[in-house]
Amino acid sequence: MKIVVSGYYGFGNTGDEAIALAITRELKKQGHTPVLLSNTPAQTAQLYGCESVARMQPLALLGAISGAQLVLSGGGGLLQDKTSARNLTYYLGIIRLSRLLRKRVVVFNQSIGPLSPAGAEKVAAALQGVQAIVRDRGSLDTLRNMNLQAQLGGDPALLLAASAGLERDLHTVIIAPRGDVTESLPGLRRTVKQLRHKGRRVVALSFMPDHDDAAARSLDADEVISTRDPQVALDTIAQSGFVIGVRLHALILAAAAGVPFCGLTYDPKVSGFCHDAGASTHTTDPDADLLAKQAYDRITPDWGAVEDMKFRAMQSFAGLKTS
Repeated sequence: MKIVVSGYYGFGNTGDEAIALAITRELKKQGHTPVLLSNTPAQTAQLYGCESVARMQPLALLGAISGAQLVLSGGGGLLQDKTSARNLTYYLGIIRLSRLLRKRVVVFNQSIGPLSPAGAEKVAAALQGVQAIVRDRGSLDTLRNMNLQAQLGGDPALLLAASAGLERDLHTVIIAPRGDVTESLPGLRRTVKQLRHKGRRVVALSFMPDHDDAAARSLDADEVISTRDPQVALDTIAQSGFVIGVRLHALILAAAAGVPFCGLTYDPKVSGFCHDAGASTHTTDPDADLLAKQAYDRITPDWGAVEDMKFRAMQSFAGLKTS
């Protein structure tokens, strides 16, 4: 079955590329042919060994969707208008076009929101009769408040595995900042200082180099790693003892690798994931004393809940076989 996948792919965001990697791997395992809509289709096709077309070229989009049996909207946090109403219009447009062409559509392991009242109306109208799988319970509640039914899945990146033979250093703490959450940086710098004083080695991990590198360098960590490669990010995390994440997928990849983590909740998708995983959360102006202590003590999430999330993510792929 040919499956078109709509998401924020080809923009150099390691978290979204982790989703792309996981989705293409799982679909190919099941014998499907994934077609990713991408900002850089040639690069995406080469990276993931799949078909890819330009996400903003109407004829390419029309051709891809016309030739598909299924369209996945997601994963990621696509259906929100916090960052831009234009993004919401685009992703709902893909859903509407697919339905106009009589294609089966699945909202696939997304988080929903934040949405303005106008945005919520648009989502409610566009998703009537569409199968929806969301990656956290908060999104499940959001859709139910719109009188839309959904099922609980899990972020596809939870299914990724670190490279074989890596050794874990329990004295290393990873911090993954966001360049646009500037209010978090003073608290994170204080946390780094305390952790280094306690004998921990701190690595600042930049998930989106164009946006996060300056923030990562400002933390005064022992090392800064900047990457667009989700496998590099996952392997870096897998070799650490704890992860502090502002970037959501730093936390998701930590969960995939079995590394304890906590999140700074700049967005409901972070609090939603941490809540479902039984992990600690902090505001974007964190208490550095508490944050450093949790990292030093390696406070763990609920690993049983994390395994449940992984199982639901796997089951969501199996469910694509049924109409």
